[in-house]
Amino acid sequence: MRLSAPRIAPVDLEKIDDEQREALAPMVEAAKDVTRSGGHILNIFRTMVHAPKALTAFLAWGGYILSRRNSLSERDRELVILRVGYNCGSGYEFTQHTRIGLDAGLTEAEIEAIKAGPDDPSWSEADRAMLRATDDLTRDFHVSDASWAALSSFSDKQKMDLVMTVGQYTQVSMMLNSFGVQLDPGQELDPALDRRK
Repeated sequence: MRLSAPRIAPVDLEKIDDEQREALAPMVEAAKDVTRSGGHILNIFRTMVHAPKALTAFLAWGGYILSRRNSLSERDRELVILRVGYNCGSGYEFTQHTRIGLDAGLTEAEIEAIKAGPDDPSWSEADRAMLRATDDLTRDFHVSDASWAALSSFSDKQKMDLVMTVGQYTQVSMMLNSFGVQLDPGQELDPALDRRK
């Protein structure tokens, strides 16, 4: 977390207009599944709905990244997303996707190792290759030749989906950090990502 208070406050759901209500409709439906949502609409969506058309477009692309159409396994996708969140210093992103990552098959030890990065000795070669490519993209915005070669066991579509997943979550992290989106009720910030001022 970079900020201790939002720069753009989440909307009050009692005071939204029809366009905002329509943009939030998928989240309202998801909030009915209390076990996954906690029964509320996440702060990221309540913030982004200040620009309802942008939120709708964002959800369409994000829906691809988080779907089975993404050729990365759910576990691999979450490995990459968590590394992006960590590299970008996005406490909100890292917090949200820790739970999702655990549900996708990552262990608590692996989530800790994500913070250490690709040189942690616990990683398989495939995990190490994904983490190195993610680090390249969040540092240099380009996968180096060496990191690309290390992805040789991945299909072209998997390599594309890896780059697109990193791109999507780098964008998400920039928005969360810049807008000052705060954690949702009941969440706890990882101390390694507490950069609040």
